[in-house]
Amino acid sequence: MDYDKLAELLFPEIDKTPADYEAIYPPRHGASDGAIITRLGPSPTGFIHLGNLYGAFVDERLAHQSKASDGTPGTFYLRIEDTDDKRYVEGAVETVIRSLGFFDIKFDEGADCEGKGTGDYGPYFQSDRGPIYQAFVKDMIKKGQAYPCFLTEDELSAIRQEQEANKETTGIYGKYAEKSRSLTYEEIQSNIESGLSYVIRLKSSSTKEASTSDKIAYEDHDGVTYIVIQDGIRGRVAMPANDQDIVILKANGIPTYHFAHVIDDHLMRTTHVVRGEEWLMSLPIHVELFEKLGFDIPIYCHTAVLMKIDEETGNKRKLSKRKDPELSLDFYRKEGYHPQAVKEYLLTILNSNYEEWRAANPEADIDAFAFTTEKMSSAGALFDLNKLQDISKDVLLGIPAEELADFMYQWAAEFKPQAAPLLEDKDYLSKILDLGRHDNKPRKDLIYARQIFDFISYFYDDYFTIEERIPEQVSDEDAKEILKRYLDTYDHSDDQSQWFEKIRTITADLGYAVKPKDYKKHPEEYKGSVAHVSTVIRIAVMGRSQSPDVWSIQQILGEDRVRDRISQLI
Repeated sequence: MDYDKLAELLFPEIDKTPADYEAIYPPRHGASDGAIITRLGPSPTGFIHLGNLYGAFVDERLAHQSKASDGTPGTFYLRIEDTDDKRYVEGAVETVIRSLGFFDIKFDEGADCEGKGTGDYGPYFQSDRGPIYQAFVKDMIKKGQAYPCFLTEDELSAIRQEQEANKETTGIYGKYAEKSRSLTYEEIQSNIESGLSYVIRLKSSSTKEASTSDKIAYEDHDGVTYIVIQDGIRGRVAMPANDQDIVILKANGIPTYHFAHVIDDHLMRTTHVVRGEEWLMSLPIHVELFEKLGFDIPIYCHTAVLMKIDEETGNKRKLSKRKDPELSLDFYRKEGYHPQAVKEYLLTILNSNYEEWRAANPEADIDAFAFTTEKMSSAGALFDLNKLQDISKDVLLGIPAEELADFMYQWAAEFKPQAAPLLEDKDYLSKILDLGRHDNKPRKDLIYARQIFDFISYFYDDYFTIEERIPEQVSDEDAKEILKRYLDTYDHSDDQSQWFEKIRTITADLGYAVKPKDYKKHPEEYKGSVAHVSTVIRIAVMGRSQSPDVWSIQQILGEDRVRDRISQLI
């Protein structure tokens, strides 16, 4: 077979060579000297999930915490893997960039919302890189490493049925590949001229002897060749070498993911590939492609699957798009989880030593933590929404009230627009959010924006309602009398001790115990206690029986609003 002639028959319009593209995309400065180059390569399906953020966070940390000896920093870029146009969803790229941007995951280069991309290693949309892939396929044809395959759907189906009947591995390999591998130039030319559809397949080597890369080794185990690589997370990984003649270029001239990502990661000079463990089974294919193409293989880092405890069975299971709303990143934006809280929590499940570091460095910036793949678990990473909420309480406590007020307003503007105008008064909102945060035992009841708004909504007349009844120890007549006396004696300028002394007086005058323990010991001697009297006032002012300190709340509400609410309940 004259492979040069075959290559020209199959790709007459491709005039660039791999060497041309090597010159267009030279090695990045510093990448061989400590600067790590990572990428995120989502498909534009319109759904971006927690696993994407999980992986992106690893990518971002690896790149941005690295630098070459001369100070050249690492690079984190965005590549859109859109070769499957059936899965393309309009606006998906914007969703990726916006969703990750919310969590402060920023790219140094790559695809953008305008569909162009910024950086010297583009195009960053795989759909724009067709000639590049075809140039490398053409070169593989010339080297006898790939071949055209004209097998029809019926023939492929018949092969699969035979393999299943014989309990063999399905696919095109060995004797099942022989028909296509043995076609002559004249047969191939005739098939093309007849308009027969064909794909380009990798001509897999049945035996592997030595690798051109120091990152790959081959071992023989009972007559089976294994590839051995060092995974950035899992350590030594050994798997049977690939023997499948996989499709690398589809009939429409578009590459498969297997082929495209190998070409792109090489030309974009990716040093570390972070991806889910579901891709482990494809690793032998990718190793062979890197070997055939003569590329140095990047360090693969296969992350653990995100798991949760199933509420019904109590067993671990994968997070499900159908069952678990918290899998979608939109969930966190719509509920208003602060990005700092989510990132803080993710680090607790990403690195086993993070919580210990945080305990020793409670005030340190999260970026000061030295992230490493060696501390990542290779088992299922357990996601716990309750733990995220506990961490969120601590994180929000450390965010200044003014900054938190800005966050609340921005959240409301997008997800609760009817309330946004109320939150425009940042001074008022900041005072509300700062309540009790500087006490000896600071309040930790702010978790996420939607919950916070519900929690503080009584500060706004549009949302103020009486949600609870007065305590059963207090009659309606007494409740009215308590509020009348409270209103008669109310002085907004009273300090906290003066204010409470007046409540104690009302309590004693109406036959309630000034000390709750007295009522508890001798309930027959009192109608109730000062706690019940205070609750009547609390419900009148806040509409609830539980809230932060009433005096402090009244100081924020202002005298007019306090008097008006009490008068209305009377």
